[in-house]
Amino acid sequence: MSFIVSDGALLGLSKPAQALPTTLNLDTPVTFANASAVDYYEMFRKQRAVRTVVSFLGRNIGQLGIHAYRRKGDTDRERLGLDHPLARVMAKPNAVTTKYRFMDALVHDLGIYDRAYALKLGSSAQPQLVRVPPALVTPKGENWMTPDSFELKGSKGKQIVGREQLIYFRGYGGSADFGESPLESLRQILAEEHLSSKARSEVLNKGARVSGYIERPPSSQAGTWSETARTRFKNTWDSQYIGTGPGVGGTPILEDGMKFVDAHQSSRDLQYIEGRKLTREEVAAAYFIPPPMVGILDKATFSNITEQHKMLYQDTLGPWLTMIVEEIALQLIPDIAPTEMDELYVEFNLREKLSGNFEQRAASVMAAVGGPYMTINEARALDNRPPIDGGDELIRPLNVTQNGNQAPIPAEGAPAPDDEPAEDVDTDQEDE
Repeated sequence: MSFIVSDGALLGLSKPAQALPTTLNLDTPVTFANASAVDYYEMFRKQRAVRTVVSFLGRNIGQLGIHAYRRKGDTDRERLGLDHPLARVMAKPNAVTTKYRFMDALVHDLGIYDRAYALKLGSSAQPQLVRVPPALVTPKGENWMTPDSFELKGSKGKQIVGREQLIYFRGYGGSADFGESPLESLRQILAEEHLSSKARSEVLNKGARVSGYIERPPSSQAGTWSETARTRFKNTWDSQYIGTGPGVGGTPILEDGMKFVDAHQSSRDLQYIEGRKLTREEVAAAYFIPPPMVGILDKATFSNITEQHKMLYQDTLGPWLTMIVEEIALQLIPDIAPTEMDELYVEFNLREKLSGNFEQRAASVMAAVGGPYMTINEARALDNRPPIDGGDELIRPLNVTQNGNQAPIPAEGAPAPDDEPAEDVDTDQEDE
């Protein structure tokens, strides 16, 4: 048995988080709690490009349905109903979490940390899955292929759980069985984005920043500048106009005929907009997302957006979906149905996302089956209309044949008229 029967110890690891503030401080630029060691989650919270891209992945994968099937042959399968524990836990992971929230959080963890954890609770007949934040989990053991156990550490205590009691999702980690966050490869560009945003915030907050150099007349005109006077002037200038002091952006007061030569760069010179766009493009590229999917529409057209939408679910999300379902098959299904683990599997429902609009789908299906494929009542149900009598029969056009019968269906004969038409009279004979 690989399930934790009681979740009381798990619930007691951490105390509830404090309520988040409902106000937004706009007076100061965004800062990190520890600028020399920024947490991955804090980077996600405070970097708009990272949040846009990672949330895009989580929302789109969370929206997909995930179903359980039993393989009945090479070309046949059976979808499991909610009476089966595997289908039930896929539809509702636990009593307080929907499928969407569970999958959305799981993908967020993978996108931010390149690893995610789901704790198995309950029993094989009544399984539940609970997402565990990666920041609370530490792999343990000497096995370089996979951890022997995991330490779950919260604000009130810690607990050791066996490897078989967790579903462990992770990416590539080199010589260790441990994912490496994609944010590591974006470290430099995210740092530049943060510094440029901070500088722009200071400029907008206090007006044009004083940027340039000071020109002092020669000693013959302004007099000798002693070392004491030079040091005093420099310290006064640094304390008032450099860094984040209270005088930053203020009006400087010069002396001895000094002249300030402006070397200020405008927003166009600093390329703020281009820098923002570049950051989002680089982050999207790190997660293999087509730029138009995250709002970069410079080279977008109707046709290439349609094709990139298909590519999104095939090339971008496809590897993520394969990794998730294979880890479930490897680490969960043997615990739920050990005698059927070679027959059962789960699969994301991509058909609705890839089938195109209704007109295209209807035309392709009709071309494939050779005729109408929907009854009248099925069509009425699409518009939430009630069924009608006789609407469950599939209409067959008169010009459609099947089963090798080349003869068309004969039409019903026309009713015989009541009065026979008069015979034609040969007018030529009457004249004779």
